[in-house]
Amino acid sequence: MKKILVIEDDQSIQQIVLDVLENENFKVFCANNGKSGIELAKEILPDLIICDIMMPGIDGYQVKSDLSKESSTVLIPFMFLSALVEKQNIRQGMELGADDYLTKPFKIDELLNAVKIRFKKKDLIDEAQKNAAETEKENSDKEKVDEEGHVILEVNGQPRLVKVKNISCITAYSEYSYVFNNSEKIMVRRLLKNWEEILPEKVFFRIHRSTIINLNYVDKVEKWFNNSFAVFLKNFNEPFIVSRRYSTHLKSKLHYK
Repeated sequence: MKKILVIEDDQSIQQIVLDVLENENFKVFCANNGKSGIELAKEILPDLIICDIMMPGIDGYQVKSDLSKESSTVLIPFMFLSALVEKQNIRQGMELGADDYLTKPFKIDELLNAVKIRFKKKDLIDEAQKNAAETEKENSDKEKVDEEGHVILEVNGQPRLVKVKNISCITAYSEYSYVFNNSEKIMVRRLLKNWEEILPEKVFFRIHRSTIINLNYVDKVEKWFNNSFAVFLKNFNEPFIVSRRYSTHLKSKLHYK
């Protein structure tokens, strides 16, 4: 059951809103002023807040401002219900992040439609976030190296199982990377830093901001310009140049003097 918090100091209007919403099977909570409304919002974490603006002490603008500063309440849909009908009043409310602004006097259908629209929008957002989380988890699972030393690559929209030990090197260009699997070159959409997170660091080593090599494929290492090195990999005609940033670490890895 959806929870709605109504913050309204006019008892007659509060009762009308309460009756209308309860008839629609909403769980309704009421507060008579801004201070108690803020406290109740933090306590019950409603699915929607309907708030008057002109109230003694803390007005509706301040209620919205204060709740927007709290991580637990900042995303709660918020509607103003006010007798203030001037353009600047409505604009001020919307600039504070309100989702809607109804003016008094209001029609019952207007109130219910506004509430239902807010919940429909929230449900769509929740569903999108859920799908995004599931997709992220699926992608994360695909990127993990399994117990037998395989990694799943998505090639032309289809999953492909590749043995990690057969990957000689990986080169990256922007958000894409090329995986050299034996004599095959596979392009996938994955950043180099993502590869670093899943590949065994004892075997795979980054030699450049755009290159990771498999140390088991190193054929020889030669000194290069500016205290850097050139790494020759098996089955590759051209050497890979190690940037100065990674040269010291590579020497340590290969016990090279």
